[in-house]
Amino acid sequence: MRYTLVTEAAGELIRDARRAEGLSQAQLARRMRTSQSTVARLEGGRANPTITTLDKALRACGHTLDLASTRLEHQVDETLIAAQLKMTPAQRLALMELEQRRVKKIADEAKRTRRGRRG
Repeated sequence: MRYTLVTEAAGELIRDARRAEGLSQAQLARRMRTSQSTVARLEGGRANPTITTLDKALRACGHTLDLASTRLEHQVDETLIAAQLKMTPAQRLALMELEQRRVKKIADEAKRTRRGRRG
């Protein structure tokens, strides 16, 4: 079995591996040297197991934990970039000036609020 941890909870991984092996929670608990109630908490999402605990549970079921890290393809909202590129330079400049005025207004309000708290 191979799972993507982003989309499946650790408890589901443990439960699926245990069921695939044909084990009861009590049998898995004995293999892990823990209690059945601990296995139930792990499977039920009422525990946040460490990677070590997750690996131990999966190995007790005859499975291994395979972790991988992949680079995110897009870390910016490309729709915003596309919208900006549709504008003329003058429109982009006007938008920037508008945003600058909004930020200044927020900063001025924060200053007034801080002064009001001191007084």
